[in-house]
Amino acid sequence: MTDQTIAPDARRGRAAATNLTGRYERYDRVSEHDGWDIPEEVTPLRTEVREEVARSIIAYNKSPDLPFDRSINPYRGCEHGCIYCFARPTHAYLGLSPGLDFETRLTARPNAAEALERELRAPRYRVATIVMGTNTDPYQPVERDRRITRACLEILRDYNHPVAIVTKGTGILRDLDILSDMAAKGLAAVGISVTSLDATLCRAMEPRVPRPEKRLSTIRALTGAGIPTRIMISPIVPGLTDPELEHILEAGRDHGATSASWIMLRLPREVAPLVEDWLRQHHPNRAEKVLNRLREMHGGQLYDAQWGRRMRGEGVYAKMIATRFDAAVRRLGLATRSHTLRTDLFGPPPRKGDQLSLFG
Repeated sequence: MTDQTIAPDARRGRAAATNLTGRYERYDRVSEHDGWDIPEEVTPLRTEVREEVARSIIAYNKSPDLPFDRSINPYRGCEHGCIYCFARPTHAYLGLSPGLDFETRLTARPNAAEALERELRAPRYRVATIVMGTNTDPYQPVERDRRITRACLEILRDYNHPVAIVTKGTGILRDLDILSDMAAKGLAAVGISVTSLDATLCRAMEPRVPRPEKRLSTIRALTGAGIPTRIMISPIVPGLTDPELEHILEAGRDHGATSASWIMLRLPREVAPLVEDWLRQHHPNRAEKVLNRLREMHGGQLYDAQWGRRMRGEGVYAKMIATRFDAAVRRLGLATRSHTLRTDLFGPPPRKGDQLSLFG
């Protein structure tokens, strides 16, 4: 553990053990004892939400590793607190720590739906599937009250715009009405991420994510409503969760998933020391095994950001995982390609005062 570990009572229900300063800050924040031997009450870290006015909400990418070119993220930071989250380093752009700040100091974009509608109505906009949940989870706990994700879905529904959602949150079931209507038109698909079937492991690794059985039940509810749903093993933690690969796929299939995907654990920038600290605290006997497996797949480093390598790794172990996955999905009858959504129905709905077409 680092010498800047936050007291366990203060970080109960959180995954990160530290709150080290972001890489763009000029000065480090360091806790020091004041020299007085006076007992002090430890105050648990509370989740704070600030608001940000979004000038635009659709983020575009040109990554050859991704099957989509645009996404929406209603929130910055994520209260789910997954220790391995590759989005943690983005909090440094806000002058915050990728550690505990990422889990406790969130940013909501309350005007996301208005920004989205403005962008969809732009004359130069060309329709393609928008993905929600690529950076932070659109159904983290704050969505229950903020309902920003739902507001965006209402816009996408009104415009007949295709959407794919990636989440660990059971809160997606609150939007079953919208998603089932869109899916009936071929406009919606969902991916549910299950990293382990071990509830104890998940609680430590993903402290505020619904239990594995809840996520599996969510798959059943989604598919029961006619929404194509994928089981995602994301990420596979080598030497820790990899023995569960086939069991997770089978559980997903048994709960109605029709397709599957996987991603290897990624440790960009500040994520690497956070995960290393976590491993040494929670699984000290396996820590070196996990870290050495990652080094084997990334040329001696814990992470390689090169396209074509970052999501799966290279070498014998990475090939073994890929072979096991391929064999399992064939045996279980699961597809591996993303569900194709329709784009031909897209169109802005008429607004009050618009001139109606004589031939529509």
